[in-house]
Amino acid sequence: MILVIVLENYAYLVSSHNDSLACGTRGRPGFFVRTYGCQMNSRDSEKLSGLLLQLGYVQAITQEEADLVLYNTCCVRESAEDRIFGNLGRLKRTKKDKPELIIAVCGCMTQQPDIAEKIRTKHKYINLVFGTMNRHRLPEFLWRVISEKKQVIDISEETDLPELTDIPVTTREFPHKAGVNIMYGCDNFCSYCIVPYVRGREKSRPVEDILKEVTALAEDGVKEVMLLGQNVNSFAPSFPELLRKISYIPGIERIRFMTSHPKDCSDELIGIIKELPKVCDSIHLPIQSGSTKVLEDMNRKYTKEDYLSLVHRLRTAIPNIAISTDIIVGYPGETEEDFLETLDVVQKVRFSNAFTFLYSKRSGTPAALRTDTIPAKTASERFDRLIAEISPIQFTINQEKIGQVLPVMVEEITPTDYKGRTGDHSLVHFTCPTPLKQGDIVSVKVTNAKTYYLTGEFSHV
Repeated sequence: MILVIVLENYAYLVSSHNDSLACGTRGRPGFFVRTYGCQMNSRDSEKLSGLLLQLGYVQAITQEEADLVLYNTCCVRESAEDRIFGNLGRLKRTKKDKPELIIAVCGCMTQQPDIAEKIRTKHKYINLVFGTMNRHRLPEFLWRVISEKKQVIDISEETDLPELTDIPVTTREFPHKAGVNIMYGCDNFCSYCIVPYVRGREKSRPVEDILKEVTALAEDGVKEVMLLGQNVNSFAPSFPELLRKISYIPGIERIRFMTSHPKDCSDELIGIIKELPKVCDSIHLPIQSGSTKVLEDMNRKYTKEDYLSLVHRLRTAIPNIAISTDIIVGYPGETEEDFLETLDVVQKVRFSNAFTFLYSKRSGTPAALRTDTIPAKTASERFDRLIAEISPIQFTINQEKIGQVLPVMVEEITPTDYKGRTGDHSLVHFTCPTPLKQGDIVSVKVTNAKTYYLTGEFSHV
């Protein structure tokens, strides 16, 4: 309770400061939030934006117009960090012309102590750095930046403290769908992954809080929710029961979730997907590698045979289920035989979509200590072979849908057509003789297929 009162005091100070600026020639200060990484980061950014609005800021259209620029970062791959620092470098030049600009960085990248120290010593133009576990203290951090006129860096790991769950989201990318964090952190400690170190240990949100949030979203016009977590299958007390309870909420018509760890994907969950019509017939099931040896090195806790058995159970229960995946190429020690095992899984499973990555060394993970790294040329060649294997399968899967009439939820309206998603998450471009709005679900007959999308026309059937 004391912490809540303290945070409210800081919020009052920041709000009063912004009210004073609004009365001057500068006007009310604007903010711009840029998000990198996963859908959980996107949802966090929505909450942070809602908090900034409560603090008296207004949302700027571009970062060039903003008085406060906040980068919510990702550190899963080195390329993401390089891109973030490149963009921050451009902001440094902006700040020379606009010295009152506040530059803030938060999220997974900044939770790493070495990154925080790098910013402290080499990027002094960045005003504020905070982590993934103390986002609720943003009012305090901002007031310290404003009042003390010095760099603030705080990546303290705080647990059982106020989250941002009660902050209203006033702007969403899509009015008809939203992500909902059901848990935070991860306990799996895959050998290549930095997430458990920057997101903390696994913690499930109370069921009542989740149901309250989803109900509020439904009342605000949301029809589709994506339940988010590093491993939703380990949600406590029961992920299948959570799906059931959410399916009872009026107004919610589609329920999706990610990510599912194969080791925890139970027959009970498969049964719930089959039973509940609101739960979409699609699942993201990262395999990472098709080699049991590599999977053991990765600490994934399942074998190639375990994964194929799980896919068999899924397709036996739900024949049309779409299965997407993540695959890493070039993990330390990966042999040509290991890579061929991955290609074998791709051929047997026939993924509807695959997110493919070259292995990226992450300092602080066990894999970073490996010395049997794969030459970049070899890894790149394998990556190209993997894409060449996946793309024709995706094209064939889409070709098989030609002539089918599928329910499609409208996501985007263009001058010439509509774009939407089927229950199995296929993207469809289609025409309709009558006006539609985002969130409408209509029947669409598929008339053509490409590798990454379908085309069709409105159907009365």
